[in-house]
Amino acid sequence: MAYDDVRKADADIKETHDLIASDKVEGTKVYDQSGEHIGSIERILVEKRSGKVSYAVLSFGGFLGIGHEHYPLPWSKLNYDESLGGYRVDVSKSQLEGAPRYETEDDSYWTEENGRRVYDYYGVTPYWI
Repeated sequence: MAYDDVRKADADIKETHDLIASDKVEGTKVYDQSGEHIGSIERILVEKRSGKVSYAVLSFGGFLGIGHEHYPLPWSKLNYDESLGGYRVDVSKSQLEGAPRYETEDDSYWTEENGRRVYDYYGVTPYWI
């Protein structure tokens, strides 16, 4: 197999036993503990230096993609549930409504202080520790 063929084959990988491509994660539904659909993953954020997935941005609320809110969830809060074909979180809709969120165009949101606020809200150890 030529080098270009190998490189293209690697780029086409979508999922293995332990790995999943980011474009397969985006759009995946998120469910609460009881299995109720509460939103979808809009994007994931990866820490530049370590390569660790830091946040999954949950799109929640609105109607037909209009008026939905964006909630950064620590990646460690998501557990993939094969029976649902999505991620299960131990967060209820009411907890989400009070969670830290940001506006789509607000690039200034992603500060260390806000990151700490997100991880504190969910009671998990920040990815940078």
